[in-house]
Amino acid sequence: MIRTGFPDFGPTLEEVGEQGVIEAIVSAAPSAINGDDAAVFTPAAPNSRVVASTDMLVGGRHFSPEYSTPFHVGKKAVVQNYADIEAMGARPIAALLAISAPPSMPVAVIEELARGVGEMTDAWSSELVGGDVTSGKELVISVTAIGSLGGNLDALRLDRARPGQRVVAHGKLGYSAAGLALLQSGKEIPERFEPLVHAHQCPEITPGRGVVARSAGATAMTDNSDGLIKDFGTMARRSEVGIDLSSVALSPDRLLVEAGHFLDVDPWEWVLCGGEDHTLIGTCDRSAPVGFRSIGTVTRQPGVRIDGDEPKYTGGWESFG
Repeated sequence: MIRTGFPDFGPTLEEVGEQGVIEAIVSAAPSAINGDDAAVFTPAAPNSRVVASTDMLVGGRHFSPEYSTPFHVGKKAVVQNYADIEAMGARPIAALLAISAPPSMPVAVIEELARGVGEMTDAWSSELVGGDVTSGKELVISVTAIGSLGGNLDALRLDRARPGQRVVAHGKLGYSAAGLALLQSGKEIPERFEPLVHAHQCPEITPGRGVVARSAGATAMTDNSDGLIKDFGTMARRSEVGIDLSSVALSPDRLLVEAGHFLDVDPWEWVLCGGEDHTLIGTCDRSAPVGFRSIGTVTRQPGVRIDGDEPKYTGGWESFG
């Protein structure tokens, strides 16, 4: 069943106050090291480095009650940050959560959001270890992810792609964009398209894939957050190489094709420009790491191409667009 909408019942944030809001969050996403002025971690493993990343979700810009629930938003906030940690070849170990919300908002919204955060941090065997809450005009969520990069191998940086390497991916492509298009269409959504809607409400990647890829010889990696062509374009520029993708490997699956027919949209646009799948995409010298599939090759010719030609679609997410 497709669920959307935010709770509009129960006590408000103003009525319970800051401490009440904090207690609701800690209760929904408990941690033994959360609740003091700062979180104290156990010593890192020998020969390891700390990795950190942060992202924001702004109500009306990145999510809407029309298309999602607070639980989904909480999960999505963790996934998009943990995907950045995974894309470095690191292991997420903790998250910090900052929330700005209208005082009139029901506490139930924050509780459900924190429950989503807690469920997703649990999936990575990590914890929500602190954060902040304050008043604001719109609901704004900021998650800071902390990770551990073990061993002496290089991090999977954007500037490490090399000509002749294999291009690989882990996760769905185009599903989130298709799900959003279905939600925005105003049509009654057939049950068979529920996986697409769910992919938009809460994209999924398998925990640990970035670590696996780094151990298996991957050199460069990012996550598909702004659109496949756009994100590979960033990697190509930073590495001063070209990326030639395979149309066969990227071809929309049956579900995307059916959704395209339903909405009269070319599903290739979702695959190439959609973003927000947070698919891990990268390069490696050897065969695709476990859980990844080959989708192209690294070339010397600058830019991103498909079967040697310019892509039909090249758009993507713009933060200030």
